[in-house]
Amino acid sequence: MDALKETHFTFPRQTNFYKGKVRDVYTINNKYLVMVVSDRISAFDVVLPEPIPFKGQVLNQIAAKFLAATADIVPNWVISVPDPSVTIGRICDPFKVEMVIRGYLAGHAWREYSAGKRQICGVSLPEGLNENDPLPEPIITPTTKASVGHDEDISKESILARGIVSAEDYEQLESYTRALFERGTEIAAKQGLILVDTKYEFGKANGTIYLIDEIHTPDSSRYFYSDGYQERQKKGEPQKQLSKEFVRKWLIENGFQGKDGQVVPVMTPEIVTSISDRYIELFEQITGEPFTKPGEENVLNRVENAINNALTTL
Repeated sequence: MDALKETHFTFPRQTNFYKGKVRDVYTINNKYLVMVVSDRISAFDVVLPEPIPFKGQVLNQIAAKFLAATADIVPNWVISVPDPSVTIGRICDPFKVEMVIRGYLAGHAWREYSAGKRQICGVSLPEGLNENDPLPEPIITPTTKASVGHDEDISKESILARGIVSAEDYEQLESYTRALFERGTEIAAKQGLILVDTKYEFGKANGTIYLIDEIHTPDSSRYFYSDGYQERQKKGEPQKQLSKEFVRKWLIENGFQGKDGQVVPVMTPEIVTSISDRYIELFEQITGEPFTKPGEENVLNRVENAINNALTTL
């Protein structure tokens, strides 16, 4: 299968290029971003050696769908999606916080709670909660965007005291975050899913706040299956999740967690195909739509042509 591992394009009016873990980002005329979502896959902060066919398309198309479905709540950065793996949008000056919102006690929040903490990012939590329990109401637990290393938890009070975001802008970010999570929860419920927690990133351009990056993808969000959720909670069993956790599980079972001296297990064609199939399943479960594979055209040629055509209209 033809996978999109990396790109090295040169476009008219191109002013910058940035290669992230899984995305190649081209800056055009210092006004627009061309984001190519590659088929590279990372886990434990390591980019794995083999790309996963259609993974980039899955993430890009889920994000495009949810950005379009929330555009009435908050304007977003997207101008066009000229190819299944490409989004073109306006450059925004990003806020230096990620707005994490949680409806359930899972993941990092549960680890903090089980260690005895009853305040997360300045938000108080009641006693007596179990892992994956619903919270009394969704809570916002922001993180600072670290340029190096891991993001760090931060409270609203610290954000305002340190002047990271103005009080007026932060109130708007909180309002947008709650409304987006409510919409995401409604859409997930129609698909038999529970939106457990997610993160949103925002930026500003010409005085307007925009929703940027991706939203509600399995890379930025955690989903549980609704069916059987209550029974599993009553029995104290792990919840059935919809996320890329299966990739981490395979790596752990094969002796890799990103630690020094560990070697990524061999990614056979069978393993690569199975991961690709799971990503397609994720797409269909989250969107409720059948996944459409592109034609046989060379993927690099297809992507480059689509971007060039789109740039002529900017």
